[in-house]
Amino acid sequence: MRRLMAGLLAAMPLLAAGAGEQSLEVCFNYGCQSTQTVVYAPSQMLSLHSALDGSVDAADERGRLQYVLARMYRWAGEQSPIHVDRAGDFLDDEAYGRMDCIDHARTTDRMLQALQAVGALKFHRVIDIQRRTSWVIMQHFSAAIEDAEGHRYAVDTWFRDHAEPAVVMDLNRWKDGGYPDE
Repeated sequence: MRRLMAGLLAAMPLLAAGAGEQSLEVCFNYGCQSTQTVVYAPSQMLSLHSALDGSVDAADERGRLQYVLARMYRWAGEQSPIHVDRAGDFLDDEAYGRMDCIDHARTTDRMLQALQAVGALKFHRVIDIQRRTSWVIMQHFSAAIEDAEGHRYAVDTWFRDHAEPAVVMDLNRWKDGGYPDE
């Protein structure tokens, strides 16, 4: 009974936000040339909300968000061809469903917006998609978030294979050409 009550209490913010099915468009085939609507069931949204709800501070929420986005991508890949996507741009072999950084940035931004809409983000808000320019990769795009103190972070799923944890790093470091695991 105690577990049931705890589960109901955890679900209240999600239910209050009016969350039922959540649908969003995923982009693929580079430059968002193709899109497909994917649907997250209420039970999936509840599990995502619950995974983030235990966050004790902004850093903890960012850590959990990496895995929540991986789950969202995995579920989206069950409904669309994006499951074929590989890290970066050169391992995809022209596969239908491949994603470049534009596809990733737009899709991840939409996922973050969906989480924000149901009140799952307590310590961050979604901000505009960000761009960096360098000599190695002419331009690169990423979704982004900001914490209550104004610190901004890139939320980049392009660096890793489909449904692997997202890279969340300081936006200035990312704009300076930062890569994960450096």
